[in-house]
Amino acid sequence: MTKVTNYLSEAFEELKSNVTWPEWAEVQKLTIVVAVFSILFALATWGVDEFFAKALAGFFNWLKG
Repeated sequence: MTKVTNYLSEAFEELKSNVTWPEWAEVQKLTIVVAVFSILFALATWGVDEFFAKALAGFFNWLKG
């Protein structure tokens, strides 16, 4: 248990002293960029899914008929 406590203590010390944190304005800007690209990626994934669902449905209807 001492090893875990020591590890956590050293990790927090590392975060406080050796990590360069970005400015708040940069964090906000990058958060917006990530949100926009996440939405675009989700829409692209949805579009590809819809396309293949319709293509497969059409293919199987063609096979039946």
